[in-house]
Amino acid sequence: MKRTCLLGIALLALVRLFFAAGGDSAATHDRGNLDRFVAAHIKRTAAPPFAFTYGGKPSSEFLARWASAPEMRADGDKTIETVVYRDPATKLRVTALYTLYPDFPAAEWVLRFKNEGSSDTPVIADVMNCVVRFADWPEGESVLYRALGSDAQRSDFAPVRDALPENAEVRFGPTRGRSSDTTAFPFFNIAAPERGIVAAVGWSGRWKASVKKTGAHTLRLDAGMERTHFRLKPGEEVRSPSIALLFWKSADRMSGHNLFRRFVLAHHTPRPQGKPVELPLSHGVGFGGPFPCNEYVCATESYALAMIDRLRQFGIDPEACWIDAGWYENATRSWWSGVGSWFPSRERFPRGLKPVTEAAKKWGKGFVVWFEPERVYEATWLDREHPEWLTKLPGNPNRLLDFGNPQALSWLTDHISNFLQSEGVTIYRQDFNFDPAPYWQAMDTPDRVGIAEMKHIEGLYAYWDALLDRVPGLLIDNCASGGRRIDLETIGRSVPLWRTDYSYFEPNGYQCHTYGLQLFLPCSGTGNNNTQKYFFRSSMGGALVLGWEINGTYNNAPFNLAQAHEDIAEFRTLRPYFYGDFYPLTDYSTSDEAWAAFQWNRPEERDGIVLAFRRHQAAESSITVILHNLEPDGDYEVTFEDYGITLFKTGRELAAGLCIKIPEAPGSLLIKYRRVR
Repeated sequence: MKRTCLLGIALLALVRLFFAAGGDSAATHDRGNLDRFVAAHIKRTAAPPFAFTYGGKPSSEFLARWASAPEMRADGDKTIETVVYRDPATKLRVTALYTLYPDFPAAEWVLRFKNEGSSDTPVIADVMNCVVRFADWPEGESVLYRALGSDAQRSDFAPVRDALPENAEVRFGPTRGRSSDTTAFPFFNIAAPERGIVAAVGWSGRWKASVKKTGAHTLRLDAGMERTHFRLKPGEEVRSPSIALLFWKSADRMSGHNLFRRFVLAHHTPRPQGKPVELPLSHGVGFGGPFPCNEYVCATESYALAMIDRLRQFGIDPEACWIDAGWYENATRSWWSGVGSWFPSRERFPRGLKPVTEAAKKWGKGFVVWFEPERVYEATWLDREHPEWLTKLPGNPNRLLDFGNPQALSWLTDHISNFLQSEGVTIYRQDFNFDPAPYWQAMDTPDRVGIAEMKHIEGLYAYWDALLDRVPGLLIDNCASGGRRIDLETIGRSVPLWRTDYSYFEPNGYQCHTYGLQLFLPCSGTGNNNTQKYFFRSSMGGALVLGWEINGTYNNAPFNLAQAHEDIAEFRTLRPYFYGDFYPLTDYSTSDEAWAAFQWNRPEERDGIVLAFRRHQAAESSITVILHNLEPDGDYEVTFEDYGITLFKTGRELAAGLCIKIPEAPGSLLIKYRRVR
């Protein structure tokens, strides 16, 4: 919450009560309520945490008669429990796969349906993967903390606060076929006095959820696919969304957010060397050119090699080089009209991409290359050679490559995995720039509603898993018009290195995106084209994509070489902190008249950072912020990096308020602190 430095201690104390300390202490792990949930819904197979109808009858009427006893097995650092339900008459098999974690108070599950009979099943409909009733919900105010999805707006990932009075219901979900598109984000925190639940949906298509306070001590949580009404053919099998619930307890809902962030880092983040991947600092090596050039359609082998040499010449030292849309065969100068021809342009890259990636490799750098395999534009190679794999809509030049088609998926997996290895690509960037929902709907018949979506999404996961298996050390960058396909299933396989297509490089919007996204997810990145500290720091997070024009100016952004070197050094110093616990120190605001300030705290290392921003129309030159989760009796060294000033304060003093002054607008301030005693 923003306050000027003149506020009194009494008001600061009230602020401190609102933003109490949090973290991953054992006290925040609500094992008791997790154990009760497991006993009620996993061990007790008669009351599973999901529901559907079969042949018009609700599953609650028959599922208990079908159930088998749970089977348990260890799987690395987690436990898998499997319950199989079989209909003796129609041979439908329903498999519930549960995952439990010894180090976190969390439970996950996913459902699979398979027809083991010799004829079509009756209709399976209204599949809700989460149907949970909490009969001992704490009395008092309950609040649903969630976020918007991405829509290339300053308000992308904006935090949403929904009060939950008795009998109030909040329904939410994306209105399109990508999981974090525009209206909803599939991670949310339901907070009651002293405890709560963070829920996550793992589904990269359309999902829906609702939360309702049904009584003084009762709460209902439902989640699943938007529409399901289908028969399964003999031998056919489909899967549906995964669900995760994490149980936390604290007087502060930020404890739940940060416990979930730690859970994500431990169990839902790519871990190529057994620890969360260190996200890269990247730089483009092919952008630019006069109209009608766009994206990388004017990139050439010689230009990309020259850019690599130019970066080396001036000591600009990224960890990966980057070629985005436009490197492939294309009959026009518009990047989008070539998607579906996944072969390097013979004119611009006559030897393929290998000479460019090899130059980066000799420099010790990785290489990012952009693809959009699900979209096929008319008259491209796939459209000409394999129209049977594509779904078309009248009057639309975009086709959907059917990931549910085994032949299409096999070809794509072989082609792209071979391409990545032969061309020397280390980071596979997958974009997805149109809404697949109308295509899935066109593929479904009235008794197969949901089938096309389920098979496409399961094909997507199989495709990514195969790439990760076949290409050692590969990192997948998940882009879908920015961050429109972020969910529990995608974050474990990929990271969004470019989290939004909002007005490229605009700093105040980037601060807003950090606010909302960091409440749930520690790993993401965005772009920067301006070395000035205010702009560069507004872009900083776990990853950063540079588009510096080092030969002069680009988009009216002056290039300062000395500042560029300082920026890169600062990013590398601060990058580990972004995996720490996150606390917003100001109210969320998209206004140019506001301040934004954030804290990342590392209690294990007993240190942290604060990044503060005074936007260009902010009238006040100072605010007071409350630092979180510090040890009251500890002595802390607090360094204002931009001013060369170091103070020594106790944790109790810092929790009472720290004054931050930024004389210029716009302006930024970096503060580092560490416990010294």
